[in-house]
Amino acid sequence: MDRTQGINALTSRQEPWDFVIIGGGATGLGCAVEAAARGYDPLLLEMHDFAKATSSRSTKLVHGGVRYLEQGNVSLVFEALHERERLQDNAPHLVRNLSFVVPSYKWWEGPYYWTGMKVYDLLAGSQNFGTSRHLGRADTIEQLPTIEQNGLRGGVQYFDGQFDDTRLAVNMAQTAVDHGGVALNYMKVTDLQKTNGEVTGVVAHDQESGTTHEIDAHAVINATGIFTDTIREMDDPGAAPTLRPSQGTHIVLDRSFLPGESAIMIPKTDDGRVLFAIPWNNRVVVGTTDVAVEEVSHEPVPTEDEVSYLIEHANRYLAKRVEPSDVLSTFAGIRPLVAPPGSSGDTSDIARDHQLHVSTSGLVTISGGKWTTYRQMAEDTIDRAIAQGALSHSPSTTGSLRLHGAHDNADQFGDLSAYGADAPALQALMEERPELEPPLDDRLPIRGAQVVWAAREEMARTVEDVLARRTRCLLLNAEASIDIAPRVAELLAEERGRPASWAEAQVDAFTDTARDYMIRSAVPA
Repeated sequence: MDRTQGINALTSRQEPWDFVIIGGGATGLGCAVEAAARGYDPLLLEMHDFAKATSSRSTKLVHGGVRYLEQGNVSLVFEALHERERLQDNAPHLVRNLSFVVPSYKWWEGPYYWTGMKVYDLLAGSQNFGTSRHLGRADTIEQLPTIEQNGLRGGVQYFDGQFDDTRLAVNMAQTAVDHGGVALNYMKVTDLQKTNGEVTGVVAHDQESGTTHEIDAHAVINATGIFTDTIREMDDPGAAPTLRPSQGTHIVLDRSFLPGESAIMIPKTDDGRVLFAIPWNNRVVVGTTDVAVEEVSHEPVPTEDEVSYLIEHANRYLAKRVEPSDVLSTFAGIRPLVAPPGSSGDTSDIARDHQLHVSTSGLVTISGGKWTTYRQMAEDTIDRAIAQGALSHSPSTTGSLRLHGAHDNADQFGDLSAYGADAPALQALMEERPELEPPLDDRLPIRGAQVVWAAREEMARTVEDVLARRTRCLLLNAEASIDIAPRVAELLAEERGRPASWAEAQVDAFTDTARDYMIRSAVPA
């Protein structure tokens, strides 16, 4: 996946693209894969980096959504469970089965949650990741050695999926390109082209070269997540807002706070929120919050109240006390929730369904949804865009399409398992250049070879691209990531032919961003 090749494909194109897809998060990338796999010519344009916003800031779960059962949204749960299995089949190097335990401290909680999990099992059917079961007190402690034992009665165990969201996003971009599509990051759509009132393309600004491109398309798809309304207003300045954005924050802790192989799931805290504590990449992720916000941003900053809330609730359920100094990183994402007309309730009550809309000018907008159901969302969107663009219909093939990197035994590659089928080539790079093999920092799972690979094969353009998304270093330990930024910048500059001044500017920019991933008291003056 090479950006220069993508730019060349864009500038040499004489015919309209079948689809121009605006947005390079889960939904937009899913649409690009869906279209390319069917044999169409899609062009995906992302104004920043792939999965820069919401799609890189999830709770890292591929799940049916247990809590949606309580809301009565059985159809969403059923769809998500079906897509969960497909994703595990199509990206086995990134999706794994994870045990969850719901601890019970009141007499009624065990039977109540066990009943809910049995319904969950029933909906999953043959696609179930494991059969739920009731746990006694001793078994619960065995599964969760650091659970708060005071008042503990037992628990309920169930199974769901876990993944690495941005590694999946990168593989989706690669899959689209593998099948003939073009995906470009740092390409911002600044306007829509119209002919006789119909959307016929876009105007895009290359944020690296400064050049502007007028691009024709049979259909234009707005898949911009939290920026959905911005593109809709570009189409129609009078368009009413459709999104109710909600911020979700996570904190990241050392693995010692949850050393077992099971995650903790609290279906409802005192204020009605869902809380997870999940082992991930040899760390523990605790989240999430659900706070309505007025403004959307690529880099939302966790509030002190959100961080305090997560620490307080972690201490309710973990015997090992969490102090602010224990937080290795904290990150926030904004959910692009689609609220029903006139809705004014709590954002936590808004369903995570997706919605499709075609404007009077023909702009196809896909909004809402969740990572687990991205493929179904993309299938629905491309079907609608085919009709809008008056293109010949080709059926979906993504239900069984193996994504780039898919490998059924990726664990054999150790700390490079997330690269799946690409891992041997990465290992060969380290054999060719042994100086790239050692870890850059003992606190982080990154080698010099991964930086070079990200630049060569994964369209990483900046230090942040490498440390936040091609690897997950920024989320795993913000301070350590700042410490290795100069070496990452040096390797990137060498690979991309950039001067030392570029590397220095990259370090400064990354450091400014990374400080927002640290607890305020830990940020150096």
